[in-house]
Formats: sequence, structure tokens, C-alpha cells
Amino acid sequence: GEGVELVYAVARKTLFEGDAAWRGVRRDGVAAILRRVDDYGTYVPRPAAEGDRTLKQIIQYLVLRDGDRIFLMKRTRAGGDARLHDRYTIGVGGHLNPGDGSALDGLRREWREELEAAFTPSFEFVGLLNDDTVDVGMHHLGLVYVADSAGRPVGVREKHKLSG
Repeated sequence: GEGVELVYAVARKTLFEGDAAWRGVRRDGVAAILRRVDDYGTYVPRPAAEGDRTLKQIIQYLVLRDGDRIFLMKRTRAGGDARLHDRYTIGVGGHLNPGDGSALDGLRREWREELEAAFTPSFEFVGLLNDDTVDVGMHHLGLVYVADSAGRPVGVREKHKLSG
């Protein structure tokens, strides 16, 4: 392989800076948290990050709409993270990797990697997603975006890992 995947992560205590971690999507007061993501984030080997509860990995999380319908995917057992096997998700996206530049650039890369579509929509940032009550959520902080396919067809590229 190409070696170990590096993922962008921030120390939990730095990220939340004394605030209690919230559960769900937060829309207010996110500017300060995003600033800490930029200022204190660093790339760490993914296997180490997945086992380290003092870190929060930053992921881009896209909710794709088509009017009032939402694109739903089911993860298969071929995916890398066993905790997600057979789970449903409305989030397209993933970890921020070196070379992505910004979260938005990372999201555009994930769009190309995960989906088959003849277009790239405009992505609108809506808030931060956190859920420390589940194992996957404990290790990740989601930057939530929304986009509208506006009737244009979208399909899953990695059909062995996902159905959509």
C-alpha cells in the first residue's frame, strides 16, 4: 500500500476549550471552534487517531438534497470501519488528508471519489456535528455541508462499500 493514511485531528480539550461537548448539530458559536481547528489541527496516522479519545478527527459531512428528498446510503461490510457496517448514512465525505488544502477542497475530492455525478454542486456550510455517545462520534467532529442535486442524477462510485 501507500503507507498509513494521515488524517487531520485536533486535541479534544483544545477544540472544546472548557465547554462541554454538545450532541447534535451546532450552528451558533462555531467560528471560534473552526478557528481552533485551523490553528491547532495536525495530521496524525489514522490508526493511532482512531484509538485516541483525546483527539477529534475532522471530517467533511455532506447532506445531499434533491429538493425535499435526501440522498441515503447504506454502508456494506466491505468498508474499512467495522463500526459502520450495514449502517445507513446521509453523510457523503470523510477525513481531511494532507494535500486537500481546505475542508471545502477535501469535500470536493470526496465528492469525486465517492459519487458518480456529471457536476459538482455548490456546498453550503451549515454547522458542526458532534456525538460523543457513540464510538465513531467520539473520535470525530463533522463539518456539515448541504448541497442540492436539483434533479441531476447522482450515484455511488464505490458500490462494493456503499449502496445509494
